[in-house]
Amino acid sequence: QVQLQESGGGLVQPGGSLRLSCAVSGSAFSNYTMGWYRQRPGKQRELVAAITAGGSANYADSVKGRFTIFRDNAKSTMYLQMNSLKPEDTAVYYCNAVHEYDDSGYWGLGTQVTVSS
Repeated sequence: QVQLQESGGGLVQPGGSLRLSCAVSGSAFSNYTMGWYRQRPGKQRELVAAITAGGSANYADSVKGRFTIFRDNAKSTMYLQMNSLKPEDTAVYYCNAVHEYDDSGYWGLGTQVTVSS
């Protein structure tokens, strides 16, 4: 059973930073493309950033230059470094894993990020 556990959310002022973590257990982390999604109030869930097993990353236009996704395969953990946070970044952030060979997918339960003064 693959499990994803997010951590690192919280309340931060505009312009501040947070680092989210997603720890994966139950399967070989290095076989998965990993992603961060978010769901803002009243909106559909959207992709924020993703990183392949080989380390190639892509970002939503709204976060380019502010967020950085990276992974530590030795720790089976993915991260999202979020800088210059804006109120519109307020959302529940979800970790996602998709197996690169059989496309099986998994979600974490989410972590709340609130950007407010």
